[in-house]
Amino acid sequence: MPICRLISLLLALSLIAGDAAAGAWPREAGRSFVAGALRFGWPQDPDGRSLRDPTQGYHTLYMEYGLTPDWTIGLDLGQSMTGERKMLVWAQYPLRNLQSYPKVTAQLAYGTIAEEAILRPGLSLGWGSEGGWFTIDSMAEIEIDGGATDYKMDITLGRNLSRGRKLILQMQTGAPDGGDPFARFVPSLVFPVTDMLKIEAGMSYGLQGDEAMGIKLGFWAEF
Repeated sequence: MPICRLISLLLALSLIAGDAAAGAWPREAGRSFVAGALRFGWPQDPDGRSLRDPTQGYHTLYMEYGLTPDWTIGLDLGQSMTGERKMLVWAQYPLRNLQSYPKVTAQLAYGTIAEEAILRPGLSLGWGSEGGWFTIDSMAEIEIDGGATDYKMDITLGRNLSRGRKLILQMQTGAPDGGDPFARFVPSLVFPVTDMLKIEAGMSYGLQGDEAMGIKLGFWAEF
C-alpha cells in the first residue's frame, strides 16, 4: 500500500478512535507511567543466518510522572546493540486541554544521544473517545554543538478491544540530517496482566528508506 494511502487510512480511522495514553494528554498529578521495550531487526530479505542473529537491536525505558495537573515530567532512555545510548529528561505542558479535541501539548527534552548533547522540542496532537485514540507526535532532535537536526513524526491509531486489550497501528516517519527520509509501519497488541501491568508485542516493517523488519516486546505499568 502506498505510504500516502496508509496515512490517509489512519487519518480516516481517527474519526472513530479515542482514549489515549501518554503524549497529548497530561499525566494525572501524582500518577506515574513506565514503559520498557526490546526491539530486534533483520533485513527484509533475510537468510537463515540473519534470522538467528539480529542485525539491529535497541532497548528503551520511558518514564513519566504527573508533577501537577498541567506539568508532566519524565525520562527517555535507550541503548543500541552497538552501545550508543540515549538519555533525555523532558517536561511537557498542555497548550490546549479543553473538553473538545484536539488536545495539544508542547514538550522540551534535553540530554545526550550517542554522546552528543541534544535539545528536543516536540508537539503532540490527540483525539480520543471511548473506543480508542489517535495522536500525531512530532519532534526535532537538535545537536547543540553542530546544529545537525533530525526530524521525526509518529502517527498512531489505538483501539480499545475487549478484555482490556489494545490494538495499536503506528506509522513512524523521519528525516535524518544528511540522510534519506524513512517510513516504517509498526503494529502491536497490548494485553493486560494485572490492573497495573500490561504486555505489548508487535512488529515493524520498513516502507521507505528503511529495508529492515523487526519485532518488539515490551511492558506498560501505571501506578
